[in-house]
Amino acid sequence: MAQACRARRHAGRCVGLSAGHAEGPDKPWRGRQGDDRAWYARLPQPMSSLPKRAAPAMLLAVCLAVVAGPVGAQLSDDGEFLDGIAAVVNDGVVLTSELDQELAGVRASIRAQGLRSPPSAELEKQVLERLVLREIQLQRASRLGIEISDEQVNRALGFVAQQNGVELSDLPDVLAEQGIEYARYREELRAQIELDTLRQRDVRVFLNPREVDDFLRGAEGGEEANREYLVSHILIGTPLNATAGQREAARERADRLRERVLEGESFAELAIAYSEAQNALQGGSLGWRKRNALPTAFVAHVIQLEPGDVAELITTGSGVNVVRLDETRGGDAIIQEQWELKHILLQPNEIRDDDATRGEIAEIREQILAGESFGALARAYSADPGSAGEGGMLGWVSPEDLDPAFAAGVAELESDEISEPIRSSFGWHIAQRSGTRMQDVSEDVRRRRAELALRERKVQEETQLWLQRLRAEAFVEYKK
Repeated sequence: MAQACRARRHAGRCVGLSAGHAEGPDKPWRGRQGDDRAWYARLPQPMSSLPKRAAPAMLLAVCLAVVAGPVGAQLSDDGEFLDGIAAVVNDGVVLTSELDQELAGVRASIRAQGLRSPPSAELEKQVLERLVLREIQLQRASRLGIEISDEQVNRALGFVAQQNGVELSDLPDVLAEQGIEYARYREELRAQIELDTLRQRDVRVFLNPREVDDFLRGAEGGEEANREYLVSHILIGTPLNATAGQREAARERADRLRERVLEGESFAELAIAYSEAQNALQGGSLGWRKRNALPTAFVAHVIQLEPGDVAELITTGSGVNVVRLDETRGGDAIIQEQWELKHILLQPNEIRDDDATRGEIAEIREQILAGESFGALARAYSADPGSAGEGGMLGWVSPEDLDPAFAAGVAELESDEISEPIRSSFGWHIAQRSGTRMQDVSEDVRRRRAELALRERKVQEETQLWLQRLRAEAFVEYKK
């Protein structure tokens, strides 16, 4: 294959973007089940770890990979880019410009964290391997016919804007101020949703109520279940069906890294340079997690550690792990404000655009104010399958479980007042709040969090194995 080819259209990956769901549940709350509750957390959020209002200043730091041009690319006689090949992946390639773009973004992210970048060769190897794995996944998504619609991208963009305190209409200008091209940002978001859709299709886990009950009765579901742990890890991977020699070699590498951590080297910098985990370029941090959301194999070790301690090496199906407990917090009872709500939801469709949908929900509001039954109109018109049959009743819900825009609209209501039309990520609503209370929701939250944590734990473990299988089955030839 020629060592140079015309640059294809490609949006470099935004460092810090989380994988996003293509579709959410057709209801205004995040859900009483684990999958629904987690939906918002998995939407693409470039600034997900930062205060919501701090976002615009950080766009450059997290999205330089989208902005950076093809560094070092050559021009042909007609002015088009001629690009080198960094790796051949099945019947596709990773271009040198893609690698350069990604490296620029990763280096910016490392600087923003105040960390020292590893040697260029080591960082390039890490980043190229991730681009190879991304290319493998995108090829599989293409073969399976996975396509993400403009509407799905628009919904994700709306959530990104909302979470970061800007209007959706202002987002292109906010990005432009940071030198980020809006069209490329959109396409990167589309790719992230595509990857998440693929993972949802291929990685399926099952959870039954007995598992949750057993979990809650066990140590992980006890009084300490609300305590949160900030944990970092470095994974030295082993291939599927690894030989004894391969496992021993991985353990020796992990042991050397553990010793370097104990001698005072930066854990985050070592993770960036050597870890084969998906969070390596975030310094190996797993973020704040309840005990029940930690990887299964880590739990018994982590709960015995003091902040700053490094566990003995932990072997999992993916390889050998160096694990450190950074901090702990929490463990108190959970008291939440709750609202008794009912609502009617209308959604735009092929024959009714957004403005028409707003007009129709406003007409329904006028009918209720004129004396018609809220419940009867909800049964007749609401697009929420979970509440329409109950006359729109949602029961007692916590604001944190609701779509943020919907919750903001409801928060302004007086008792029994019918809201003006509220636009959420699901469509247009009218709502009525008939009661407010403070409730100890510790048990409900414990069960809900247990369901979510068990499901996410299974997904994480299965995803790592799935990625290993995809990588093992792919043809990859490195050109750099």
